[in-house]
Amino acid sequence: MRHGNSGRKLNRTASHRKAMFANMAASLIQHEQIVTTLPKAKEMKPIIDKLITLGKRGDLHARRQAIAQIRDVAMVKKLFDTLGERYKDRQGGYSRVLKAGFRYGDSAPMAVIELVDRDPSARGAEDRARHEAELAAENAA
Repeated sequence: MRHGNSGRKLNRTASHRKAMFANMAASLIQHEQIVTTLPKAKEMKPIIDKLITLGKRGDLHARRQAIAQIRDVAMVKKLFDTLGERYKDRQGGYSRVLKAGFRYGDSAPMAVIELVDRDPSARGAEDRARHEAELAAENAA
């Protein structure tokens, strides 16, 4: 019997699921919007909401709890400095899941998970900066 076992298994081991959600949380904090399958997005929503609540608390213990969960110090810094300040007056509901049709290859239901008051320029900003730096290096050489 499955008494007390909540959450989807997603055909993964517990360690794989934990690592996957840590990576997805770091990507969502970085880009503030990601596209994934609908079940993963629905499982991701409570995780990211709890992380933003830690960011709002802002103390050292909350920072260490966030680092233990997502293991990306740069994203934890953004979580506490930027997102914690952005959502300080909001009482929960920091993310939303929007259905986005079906994937071409296997017809898996897709979804967009995003932060509610997201910064549109954050999506892909790091990739654009890296690409421009590579172009500048090629032109300089």
